[in-house]
Amino acid sequence: MTSPLDSSLQLAERTGAHARVATVVAREHLSPSLVQVTLEGDVEALAGQPGQDVMVLVDSSKPSLRRRYSVRRTNVESQTLDLWIQTTHDGPGAAWALDAPFGSTVDLVGPRGKIFLDPMADWHLFVGGVSALGAFYSLAESIETPGRALFVVELDDPADALTPSVDSELGVTGVFVDRAEREQRDPAGLLAALSSLDLPPDEGHAYVFAEFYVTRALRTALLDRGLAESAISHKAYFRSGIANREQGEPIKDA
Repeated sequence: MTSPLDSSLQLAERTGAHARVATVVAREHLSPSLVQVTLEGDVEALAGQPGQDVMVLVDSSKPSLRRRYSVRRTNVESQTLDLWIQTTHDGPGAAWALDAPFGSTVDLVGPRGKIFLDPMADWHLFVGGVSALGAFYSLAESIETPGRALFVVELDDPADALTPSVDSELGVTGVFVDRAEREQRDPAGLLAALSSLDLPPDEGHAYVFAEFYVTRALRTALLDRGLAESAISHKAYFRSGIANREQGEPIKDA
């Protein structure tokens, strides 16, 4: 069995995660923007909880170049995990998702990420872009009933409006927003949709996964709506105009 590169083992040790080698076994074009890549490997070690991600070594010639993708679903029986990857941009992760040959291997480090479903929340609000759908749906499908999930998601193409497989007893509200050629860093569409959405009573939790500037604007809007800081989990997936760091995180101090 192939062993992970030393750089992967060192990264795993530094982050308290696991380093494993997985095999690309399937690829499916889900929509104009999203490709599902299925990897076979040590699912129990890598996947973690719903909402967590794995670090993918997307270019073996550059052992520090990694991208982070939320685990959409796992299959313990087949030892596979699915990643939903947005491929409408020119980046190393998108290139890997589109071109990695079946049977090729890739280093993974996981699980990563510290955002989990709030088990005490009566309702859950998911706000962000199409790149967040994998994380959103993984989290939503783990909600215990009775409960409620609300989605506000901005799309570049109406065909990207994929739906989750949730329990029929879970209350679901979905709002898909047309980007209408706005820039990636423009929060106007999501802010308008969010302002028109009536939030349920009781205690809720919001999960905001989007572009850096959009995430910041949405977080402020939710605070203005009365959500406590502790009731908002947020993660910037990328920063418009600036490539992510080598390990997949957007630059936050430029």
